[in-house]
Amino acid sequence: MITLDIFSDPVCPWCYIGKANLDRALEQIGDHPFVVAWHPFQLNPDMPKGGTDRRDYLEAKFGGKMNAARAYAQVMEAGKAAGIDINIEGIERQPNTLDAHRLIHWAGLEGRQSAVVAALFRAYFRDGKDIGDAGVLADLAEGAGMNRAVTARLLASEADAEDIAARDLDARHKGVKAVPTFLVARHYVVTGAQPPEFWAKVARDLAAQAQG
Repeated sequence: MITLDIFSDPVCPWCYIGKANLDRALEQIGDHPFVVAWHPFQLNPDMPKGGTDRRDYLEAKFGGKMNAARAYAQVMEAGKAAGIDINIEGIERQPNTLDAHRLIHWAGLEGRQSAVVAALFRAYFRDGKDIGDAGVLADLAEGAGMNRAVTARLLASEADAEDIAARDLDARHKGVKAVPTFLVARHYVVTGAQPPEFWAKVARDLAAQAQG
């Protein structure tokens, strides 16, 4: 088996698109060689705990309403090609994602990481939910088979917050500048939302190397 480490943020649309493309490729491959692990990278590590207005955030990030609209036109087109729904108008808050990353970490301990990551992406980009809200996160955990009450207690504490922040910082020190970033077999770095054909080729090439 080959480790596929993914550095991602659940409020990153290109991470959502990249995951959809990867999922499609792995479904086509069938018996694929990858063991997927998700790692924290906050696009906005200094975001206030309660988040901020989404439209204000986008306009500030892209330099105005028109520039934000143009940037997200590309996102919408890529999302449609990847077969996912991105409801830009339904997103009201730009959240702080530290707690979402804590949840992803805990899900990994229970073998439910990919399910929780998928739920976070859908909740934010399709349903417009505030994934910085502890109640929303606890609901998503429960939906993925985790214990809601335990998750809620952990979210109410500072459990693993320093560790997640340290892992985020370590990734930056090691050269991760943007997400999604994929680390294949702890050696090959791939950036961006690659198409399914790319991942199918990577899987074939790695299988050939293992046999040869």
